[in-house]
This record gives sequence, C-alpha cells and structure tokens, in this order.
Amino acid sequence: MLSQKTKYALKALLYLAEQDVDHISKTVEIAEAASIPKKFLEQILLDLKRGHFVGSKQGKFGGYYLLKSKNDITLADIHRLFDGAIALLPCASLNFYERCSDCVDESECLLRHGLITIREETLKAMQGITIASLVKK
Repeated sequence: MLSQKTKYALKALLYLAEQDVDHISKTVEIAEAASIPKKFLEQILLDLKRGHFVGSKQGKFGGYYLLKSKNDITLADIHRLFDGAIALLPCASLNFYERCSDCVDESECLLRHGLITIREETLKAMQGITIASLVKK
C-alpha cells in the first residue's frame, strides 16, 4: 500500500500538472485544492524538490512548479522517493537489495523467484503510469 505521504505527493503533483506551464502555485493553494494538511504538504514539497521533481520560487509571488515534465514523472519514481523499494522483500529488490539472513541459497529460493516476478510486473505497471497519464483520465 502507498503511504499517506506518497498519496499526498501524488495529489500535489497532479495539481501542479493541471496548472499552466508558467504558473507558480502557493503551498496554501495546493493544500486547499488537493485536501492536504499544509504543514505536511510543506515537508512533501521539500522532498519533491530534493528529488528534482518540483522547483520553487521565493518571495511574495513564490511557490512551486513542476521541474520535471509530467510525462516523465512515474508512480514508480514517487513510490521509491517516499516509500522505498517496490519489491516485497529486500532480496527481490533492484535498488534496495539485501540478502536474507535465513536464506541458504538465493539462486534456489522459490520465494525469492516468485517475489522477483511480482516486483517486475508491479514495476512495469508503475513505470507505465505517469502524472500526465493520470491527468488525462
């Protein structure tokens, strides 16, 4: 399941994606439109900024905007940023791999092979869904 933080990050990105390209959205504007608590949203936007998904402008007319194209931001990107691995166990993960301490032989582990299949299919689906594709629906 997606964490609440990831869900809110996606909602914020969807809001930003629906705005005109040159529009800069204030935090309070995003929070109200996407029904996200403002303080929580501020933390999320900072994480998205560190991840190079959004940019910000300071000052009276400041706010946030998409830095990366809405066509290039996938569910997999945002899930990994906020929730970490897509795999169900560390031994099946691409980016967060760790060997299981109770595994005798990884190459023979039936559970690992099954979970790698699940990871591959989940990753394929999540990479196929972009912010732009969600906005179109």
